[in-house]
Order: sequence, then C-alpha cells, then structure tokens
Amino acid sequence: MNKQIVSLAAVAALMAACGNNGESEGPVEGPVVSSSEQPRNPAIDAADTSQAGTLTPGANSFTEGQAREAIEKQGYTDVGQLTQDDQGIWSATATRDGAQANVSVDYKGVVSAR
Repeated sequence: MNKQIVSLAAVAALMAACGNNGESEGPVEGPVVSSSEQPRNPAIDAADTSQAGTLTPGANSFTEGQAREAIEKQGYTDVGQLTQDDQGIWSATATRDGAQANVSVDYKGVVSAR
C-alpha cells in the first residue's frame, strides 16, 4: 500500500511539473519559415524585368511557337525565323507600327526590341 501511495505521489508531482501551470512564458521560439514575400534562394533571379525591357538569360522551356505567340501578343507582325541562342533567348525580326526590329523573348516571356 505504501508503494502505491508513493508511486501515485510521484506521478502527481511529475504531472504537475510537466503540465501547463497556467503561466504563459511568451511566444514559442522556433525556426523562421518565411517572414518575407521574396524568395530566399539567391540562385533564383526573381527581379521583375518585365517593364525594364531587359532580357534575362536562362534555360528556356518555351517552344518556338510559344515564343512566336509572345512576340505577336506584343503587337508585332511578320515574325521571321526564330532562333534560340546559347543563353536561352529566342530572337527574330518582326514588324510593329511599320518599323522592322530585332525582337527577343527570354525565359520569363519578356519581349524586347533591340
């Protein structure tokens, strides 16, 4: 009987020590998942270059037809033979507003006249 009382008292003391005593110690510290809107991977170029007209080299997954469509959506017509360089940039000659220009599309879909 003494063993049961001692065991019960030990369990009660352990539960009291480990349980929530109603006192808050503040927020729990832990790893920061992501507190910013920007990705934290420096290997990814996340800069918005769509308005700057600058092309970003990179592995391009566009097909020739998709690159042609991106150029035509920017108001260009008579898009010539498209070629892709070693930086993944599609280029061709095209006409817009009666003027012929060399246009290019990067892997982000940014169309730029050179």
